Amino acid sequence: MNAPLPAEVLKQHLIDPEICIRCNTCEETCPIKAITHDSNNYVVDPDICNGCMACVPPCPTGAIDNWRLMVRAEAYGVQEQLGWEELPGEKALPETAAALPADDVPAATDLAAPAPFSAPGATVPPWSAAHPYVNLYTHKTPMTATVVGNYRVTGVDTESDIHHIVLDFGELPFPVLEGQSIGILPPGLDAQGRPHHARQYSLASPRDGERAGYNNLSLTVKRVTEDHAGAAAHGVCSNYLCDLAKNDKVQVIGPFGHTFLMPNHPRANLIMICTGTGSAPMRAMTERYRRRIDTGENGRLLLFFGARTERELPYFGPLMKLPRDFIDINLALSRETGQPKRYVQDLIRERAASVRELLADCNTCIYVCGLKGMEVGVLDALRDVTVQGGQDWSILHDALRREGRLHFETY
Repeated sequence: MNAPLPAEVLKQHLIDPEICIRCNTCEETCPIKAITHDSNNYVVDPDICNGCMACVPPCPTGAIDNWRLMVRAEAYGVQEQLGWEELPGEKALPETAAALPADDVPAATDLAAPAPFSAPGATVPPWSAAHPYVNLYTHKTPMTATVVGNYRVTGVDTESDIHHIVLDFGELPFPVLEGQSIGILPPGLDAQGRPHHARQYSLASPRDGERAGYNNLSLTVKRVTEDHAGAAAHGVCSNYLCDLAKNDKVQVIGPFGHTFLMPNHPRANLIMICTGTGSAPMRAMTERYRRRIDTGENGRLLLFFGARTERELPYFGPLMKLPRDFIDINLALSRETGQPKRYVQDLIRERAASVRELLADCNTCIYVCGLKGMEVGVLDALRDVTVQGGQDWSILHDALRREGRLHFETY
């Protein structure tokens, strides 16, 4: 049994600003709203945090998993943390507080009873996923990549300007897996005169490169000119990336991500659900399967892909050329002329029999990537499909999460 900390001592939860990529996952995850941010940092309020650990597993970089034993009265406040460029070192505790034996220092889970929390997806990878490398390159030590390709992958007559960008790393190692992401450091300064923080982008290429055997990777980037509400907004990094030319240099950090990984065992099935640039990790996984199509190792691939029109679907042409017996493609188009509006959750219900068949197989993993708002619709559709088959969705949902077989990457 761990002895309790002295009342005057706090095991303070801190976020490392040098590793954090400001993806907002921790703030969205925290069940008691203990995490906040400004334009500089994400921080934990010591007066609210109860050490429930809900925010730790989803963090793609591990920046969230930092702790300091502090005299409670001297805990770092929110305003102080917002101004940090790096974490402070350990402080020596007063002798009365430091007398606690090292073995008695509790884990974060001993600080208080966890608050109720239920993530929609798994916080562990599939059991057979390959081991990922993370945080090889940081804000202080970024990698320089060279642009070797920049191609628009949506119709030129559409508002959706999405680019496929290929980055080459030369002789320097940058090992990645399908489902991981990297950070791009856009040049210039923000409104406060500080260098821009990294923006995170999912990989669109498999582990052996955009071109097999080459030390490169690809990204799927949408030029941001408005926010989700339709108001004018200039995406600093997306516009920078979409305007890059061949041989331009780019500062890269990462890689990130240790849970949204594809299974590595033979005949694993994938249900992939995405919209827009959420297709990036699905493309990476599909391409990994395509390259081993003749090995007999592949399971089934079932794709639900949503966009407003066909011409706004990134990779529409190459996707349509894939063999039908290799991947089962279902397109949900919400604004196609002459067609009724359809969303990915509608297609999941329409293909209920196929979805149920795959869900019944313990070799099936589900991946969802796109806008945050799609989470509820997808979960509702999966629940409806399961209930129609006479099963208890809550039991299946818990199993999928526990076994690392249901993953969400939404923004």
